Formats: sequence, C-alpha cells, structure tokens
Amino acid sequence: MVGFDQVDALDLVGPAEAFANAQTQDAKGNAVAAYEVVILGLTNARFVAESGIVLQPRTTLRAAPKLDTIIIPGGAGLRRAETNRAVARWIEGQAEKVRRVVSICTGIYAVAATGLLDGRRVTTHWRFAADVARRFPNLHVEPNSLFIQDGHFYTSAGVTAGIDLALALIEEDLGRKAALRVARDLVVFLKRPGGQDQYSEPLRFQTMATDRLAELASWIAANLQRDLSIPALAERACLSPRHFVRRFEAAFKQTPGVFVRDRRLDEARQRLNTENLSIDAIADSVGFQSTDAFCRAFRHRFHLTPTDYRRNFGFDSKSAD
Repeated sequence: MVGFDQVDALDLVGPAEAFANAQTQDAKGNAVAAYEVVILGLTNARFVAESGIVLQPRTTLRAAPKLDTIIIPGGAGLRRAETNRAVARWIEGQAEKVRRVVSICTGIYAVAATGLLDGRRVTTHWRFAADVARRFPNLHVEPNSLFIQDGHFYTSAGVTAGIDLALALIEEDLGRKAALRVARDLVVFLKRPGGQDQYSEPLRFQTMATDRLAELASWIAANLQRDLSIPALAERACLSPRHFVRRFEAAFKQTPGVFVRDRRLDEARQRLNTENLSIDAIADSVGFQSTDAFCRAFRHRFHLTPTDYRRNFGFDSKSAD
C-alpha cells in the first residue's frame, strides 16, 4: 500500500485492517496471518493524512520488497503533480510484476496517469467521476459502482467502498468463509456487490427529505420486523395518517407501502447473498407475514424466486465450509 502526505486515511487504513484481520492455517492447523501488509512511502519520513493522522511507512517505493498486490489509496496529495508523477512512474515499473493493481477512491488519478487503464471499465468516488472522465477520456468510467474488476486492475469508489473491495479480494483468495469472518470482525456487511450503487437506499431517500421524515428511511430499514403500517409510521412522524401519506409521497415519490416493501425485499436479497437461513426464516426476519407473500413480492420485483436467486447469486454452504 502506498502512503503520501494528504492521503485519505480511511482509504489506506480501512483495506489494511481488512487484510490484517484475514487468517489462514499453517501445515499444523494453526491460524496465521494470510497477508503481510506493507506501507510504502515516497521517502522514509512520516506522512500526514488529510485528517491530521501521522503515519510511518515501513520502507520506500524504491526499496519495495516483492509484492503480490499494489493498492493506491486516494487523497488530495495524490492530485499534486509531483506526487502523482512519482507514484505513476513507480506503478508503471511494477504493474507487470504483480498479480493485482488496486486503486481506492481517487487513487485512480495515479493509476490512470500510467495509461494502463485505457479502454478499461473503472469507478471512483461519485464526486470525482466526471473529472476523471474528463481528464482521462480513454477510460470507461462507471460512477455508480462500488468497485470494478477489469483484468488484473481493480478500482473502487470512495472511502468505505475500499473495505468492500478488500473483502472481495480476500474472498477471491481465501474463500467466502474467510471473508465473512473478516467482515464480522470489522462489523461490516459481507459484501456489498461491486455493481451496487454507491448510495445505500436509506441514504438516498434521506437526502430527498429535509423535514421530520428525513430520519424515517433509516429507521424503517433498521426495524423491518416491526409494525410498519401507515398508522404506525404516521404516529412515529407525529402526523395524521392522511397528512403523513401526502407528505411521504411528496418527499419520496412513492407510497409508504411501496417504500416499506422494497426495503424489506432489499434486505432479504442481502440475506440471501450472505446467510445460510431458510427462505421461511428470511421472510419472517424482514417482516413479511407469510412466506408465500414474500415469494410473490420477491419474484415480482426481481423476476426470480428467492430459491433461484440464492442458487445463482447467493450463499453457497459448500464454499463456506
């Protein structure tokens, strides 16, 4: 992992912690670290992140040991010409020697400067996507994706999406069970699919509301098993049911019933992806009154039954063993 002044600390530390928590077994069955994380600096001097955190590299780019995966975090410092040139030149010399080249968030500015991403699908933080597309017109920028793999190049969106990508790489190397263990240790989801929008659904709807409904979207997502009928939600919003429905539809452009149903289905899909629960248990856990109602709603929205969805995209108990 490459460090520099004005790096985004979470772009660097988030993936580093994910890899540092991954374990495998030695010949005697003892748990051992699966990765050695090495922070490389432009020099041996300490560098200061955008947040003011001071970090110490283990060694320099010039003295780097043999590497398997290169990870370039983002940060304002990498968009400075001198730093960008130094990191890009180093990547050019290393890219053919390593198994993977990874950029986190605006780390793409250094990787793209090499020309190695030309013609490839990439992503970055949504706020910088237009600028990346303008500066590097040969890239196929997908601004909504969390992370993208194209060949042995991996690019991710901003900040916490770097952890999603790190989990995907751990799963690629060690299997789902190892990645799930890391996700649990870090108390994060395993794993948001790379093609998922950078905005979570509750966050997207929170940004649409500026009044007392602003926090209701996240509350609903966290309380799917509760009574989420119109009277119950109206009472929580301190509005009459009729006034609540009118305000809700004006803020979120859909009825409360559709909103609640879709949040329940989104959560059910996530659980089908990652948990070895029965379809009945998942239906109950997200607030459906019956498995039949859940299956009908799921098929209507996703054009697959829950069983078919799990078979194609979800939890594989064999791969988790």
